[in-house]
Amino acid sequence: MQIPCSEERHAVGGNGEFWLGKAEELAPSLLEAYRGKVRLIYLDPPFRTGESFSMKLGRGRGAASIRLYEDTLTSDEYLAWMRTILALCHELLDSKGSIYLHLDYRMSAKVRLLLDEIFGESNFLNEIIWPYKTGGRSKKYFPRKHDTILFYRKTRNVFFDISAVGIPRGPERRNHMKRFIDEDGRVGFSIRSNGKLYKYYENSLIYPSDVWSDIEHLQQKDRERMGYATQKPETLLKRIIGASSAPGDLVMDLFSGSGTTAACAVKLNRRFAVVDSSPVAAYILRKRLLSIAGTMDLFDQEHSALVLRHPNAETVPCDVSYRIERKGTKRTVCIESVSFAGDPLPLVYAATGTVSGSAFDAAYTNCTPKLPVRLQLPDGDSPVLHIESASGKDAFLVLNE
Repeated sequence: MQIPCSEERHAVGGNGEFWLGKAEELAPSLLEAYRGKVRLIYLDPPFRTGESFSMKLGRGRGAASIRLYEDTLTSDEYLAWMRTILALCHELLDSKGSIYLHLDYRMSAKVRLLLDEIFGESNFLNEIIWPYKTGGRSKKYFPRKHDTILFYRKTRNVFFDISAVGIPRGPERRNHMKRFIDEDGRVGFSIRSNGKLYKYYENSLIYPSDVWSDIEHLQQKDRERMGYATQKPETLLKRIIGASSAPGDLVMDLFSGSGTTAACAVKLNRRFAVVDSSPVAAYILRKRLLSIAGTMDLFDQEHSALVLRHPNAETVPCDVSYRIERKGTKRTVCIESVSFAGDPLPLVYAATGTVSGSAFDAAYTNCTPKLPVRLQLPDGDSPVLHIESASGKDAFLVLNE
């Protein structure tokens, strides 16, 4: 028997929440939950490329192309939409909060005027340039080889700690400096300029400027790659999160995509709240965060709950063939076949657990199931099975022996 659920909870994978839906439509719920509580917002919205984005799941004949989002708004539509998003962000941020908006040459100049209007021109902090070497080489103009990240604060009381993202100078000599060893045995470098002597040590920090050429774009074979077309590297988000939030702070991303913001928040001991309109983003984030939780040492960091909210969830008809097997006191469900109405795409997630109200509490999960697949059942009566297809259609079923 299928039952409706609008919330999915995992004991590990957080501390944070994912909301499935468009940020502008979820605004009332987001404001109720987070108004004035967010320390940092990172936004990587569509760039108004005029393209449709999809990702490939699987290989060979079984590979499926899954639509992610359409990036086809006109300039006026885009600016009206971004005005709504940025006004929402301003309300969500706390008094020490800041926002990083990631764009490219298409809309960065126009959206910067919106930021000046909503956040105040005096609250502009940086136009960060992120250059890269990937992509084609135009001969009609100089190749466009950088993204722009606009950095604004909400108030003058902003939290910013550049020392958190500094790196040691190391043993390399720079700018014709002279190497020396002081009376304590510390290695350093010195240079005289305008009559003054400047000294630096190997372990003193160098801070990043507003050109982040030291951060590479993801390559095809990078281990963190999730197959999401516009995925950003963790090194980029770790710098942003590290400089503009402290451990325990709340970090937000209204275009979660591949889940990089949430993944970095978990690794840096921040809380997170992320949003995306694509069910595929929910699947990717769940898989990514549960994988991270599985590799973390219990003694290094406390495991916290991951919550996925589906406030507008619809019940999709689904046929499942299964059997329950017993071995002593242990029960297992063997899922033999799954068929969602009007959806030929394969199964990409399965979990067993229990339901309380409209919330599913996952007990045992499989983020890469291949039929037939077996999952242990939790103790107690009325265990529930949660399954999801590659297109994001999911169902919750009460299992009967």
